[in-house]
Amino acid sequence: MAALVATEAAALPGPAEAAEPAEAAELSRALSRLLPGLEADSKLSRRRALEALQRALETARPEAPAADPAAFQGPWARLLLPRLLRCLADPAEGCRALAAHLLDLGLRRAARPRDALPRLLPALAARLAGPDPAHRPPPEPCEELRLALVQLLRVAVDLGGAALAPHLDDAVRALRCALLDPFAAVRRESCECAAGLARATPDHFHMQSESLIGPLMQSISHQHWKVRVAVIEATGTVIQFGNGKSVDDVLPHFAQRLFDDVPQVRQAVTRVVGGWLLALRDRYSFFHKLIPLLLSSLDDEMPHIAQEAASLWAEAGLQWQKENEEDLKDKLDFASPPPAHHPSPETRPGLGCRELVFRNLSKILPAICHDITDWVAGTRVKAARLLAVLLLHAEDHATQHLEALLRTLLLACADEEGAVVSSCTRSAELIGTFVSPEVFLKLLWPMLKKSPSASGLLVLAAVIRGCPREALQPHLKAITTELAGAHIRQGSENLRYGEKLLQCVQALVSTCGEDGRGCGLQLMQVLVTVMALPGAPGLGNQLQETEAALAAVESSGDGQDLYRQHVGPLLEWLGGSQRGWTAHSPELLQFSVLVAHAGPALGEALPQLVPVLRSCLQPDRDPQMRLRLLSVLSRALLSAKETVDSQGQLHRYLDTVVTDILVPNLQWRAGRTAAAIRTAAVSCLWALISSEVLSATQVEDVRETLLPPVLTALEEDSQMTRLTSCRIVSAFLKSSGGASEPDKFIKIYPELLKRLDDVSTEVRLAAASALAVWLECIRNDGAEACYQRDVQHLYKELLVYLDDPDSAVQDAVLEVLQAGSVLFPDLLVRETEAVVHKHRSPTRCEQLLQHVQARPAAP
Repeated sequence: MAALVATEAAALPGPAEAAEPAEAAELSRALSRLLPGLEADSKLSRRRALEALQRALETARPEAPAADPAAFQGPWARLLLPRLLRCLADPAEGCRALAAHLLDLGLRRAARPRDALPRLLPALAARLAGPDPAHRPPPEPCEELRLALVQLLRVAVDLGGAALAPHLDDAVRALRCALLDPFAAVRRESCECAAGLARATPDHFHMQSESLIGPLMQSISHQHWKVRVAVIEATGTVIQFGNGKSVDDVLPHFAQRLFDDVPQVRQAVTRVVGGWLLALRDRYSFFHKLIPLLLSSLDDEMPHIAQEAASLWAEAGLQWQKENEEDLKDKLDFASPPPAHHPSPETRPGLGCRELVFRNLSKILPAICHDITDWVAGTRVKAARLLAVLLLHAEDHATQHLEALLRTLLLACADEEGAVVSSCTRSAELIGTFVSPEVFLKLLWPMLKKSPSASGLLVLAAVIRGCPREALQPHLKAITTELAGAHIRQGSENLRYGEKLLQCVQALVSTCGEDGRGCGLQLMQVLVTVMALPGAPGLGNQLQETEAALAAVESSGDGQDLYRQHVGPLLEWLGGSQRGWTAHSPELLQFSVLVAHAGPALGEALPQLVPVLRSCLQPDRDPQMRLRLLSVLSRALLSAKETVDSQGQLHRYLDTVVTDILVPNLQWRAGRTAAAIRTAAVSCLWALISSEVLSATQVEDVRETLLPPVLTALEEDSQMTRLTSCRIVSAFLKSSGGASEPDKFIKIYPELLKRLDDVSTEVRLAAASALAVWLECIRNDGAEACYQRDVQHLYKELLVYLDDPDSAVQDAVLEVLQAGSVLFPDLLVRETEAVVHKHRSPTRCEQLLQHVQARPAAP
């Protein structure tokens, strides 16, 4: 009430009014006629009075008193201002809106707008600032009117300038609430107003700036991107002219905005941070906090943001360099060229930028090492990219932080995010470029030996790729020796581990070139280990490319030349541990892979290969291991001319293969595994015979040893064993040409006859084919009379199968009898005529009789 009385008293005519110039007096009289309407009880009357005032002010002619700021100042301050301020609280929304508009017009036209500040700012604060802006609505309920009031406050700030200093409390109180306004446009306008207030009162604003930081940070994540941009820009100005201590409160929010999906928001952060690096009063205290934010924008997905960040960073570095010219005098006078193997010497950061990073790296790295393992993927990606940028600036100064860097990279390279792994790999390459191999290897090997991991190998491969060839060359032998050591080479059976192990080999071959010529054996040991891992066929192309690259280095040849050079030592290396092999030994898998891939080189390595096979395939060794090795041997013998006999030397080891390897494994033993071993051994024998690497004489030599166990194998439960045995017997008979030993020869056909009753048609047909060969051998022997009784028995038995339910068997047996009829045709005719009436269908017997009778009589 007292304030109201004071306002009224100020509006009454007094001595000042009497002394007014004529123009001001005329304006006062004109306004006095309209002002009583503002006090009317009727809302309509008050509105009409305000509209009349609006017309009077907006349509004033240039020569009218209202157009003269000096003439307008007195009536404005004495008559209009107090009444219009009171109208800001009018119950009618339209009246409040007109009052705000008229106040705006009045401030702009008054000669001394700052004179209105003592009454205007408290009134605006009263309408904008509620007691609890976070939970209670502001006194002004209309959002458009709140916008108009904030705009009015901004006009007052722009026109008041330094005169606002005594009224900062009211202005800041109004802005604190307006910055949290539900209406987005009010927040944007408030941000611009806060920035203007900071610029207008630079000498006093620091005392109030901290109170604006809280509301600004509450609005920095607003859903409207324009609000976020306005908040960031306003924050930059508020801190620039305010209290630098607020930087710590703001930076975490700014860091989050670097993840914003809207490029304009990220660009705003970049500009503000860059501006702080250049102009913030206390910037030296905050370099280690500001540098990571600006450098994070160097690889922004939007090129224009990255370019602007690079420009600001270069400017900041140059400014710091000039400010510290004395400290950098030696480095400036004797500037060193970029390192010889710098990844991008043409875009090498300036000295100021490099020094800024180097001097603050110890403060920046701990935060990056923490963020690079954060649970939020976006944070990890940003941190990993930033680390690569920092290392590019730090160059060889990274050495003093190397242990922490390597531990961080080992963790980060195991990340499931490909972007994190890619950036960390790049960081490892930079370490290899700038740090001495002696240093990083000394730290890296203990980490890998303590806990072999795919990520550790990935880091090792990356530092090797980044390392200059001449720097790496003295350490090459030690690196390959460590890689080929069992602890690292066989650190895991995981395929990803093998892939990274392969990358280490690729890195060594590509980086060292011909310098690696003496390390081929160790690298081949690693390659064989990778090839033996479960799932390794998925790395087939990479393995072939690596073998080709290594072969080019070793002998300027292809992959087969590589195996030809190293297969012997590799077999000796693996064979050295064969006494402890089991079915699950990784060395067994490696041996199997080596034999499978060596190709023609195996023919030159028989002195190393055969002893290992002989030792491992003895009956007292692990059955599962023997089974696997027999399968390996079988595959090698199937293509013997291209593998084990590529040099034509297999015959020298034939006795060992037959006597010491095949025969022991053909012997009958109880159990399913033993049966599987016999099947594998029979397969090996068949592969050896069918490969055509043995001459007839050689087959004849092994037949005497192998025929008895093969005939026994005709009784095996395995169909494959019985079938293969029939084929082997047939091959043995063909190679003999005749019945050289009648006693042994006679024992063959009864075993084959039994197979005619086999459950497998395929076995029965193979047995019939073998019987045909047996009969052919008798014919070639020239002593048919000695075998008449056995042949007669065979005729009788075969005639039974001419009436077999299976027509294929009937046809096969018919061919056997027709082929064997040349021995004793009359005997066959008698036996056939004796049983023809017993057959369900005499067709086959009649065909046989016709065939025999059609043959010319013997002379």
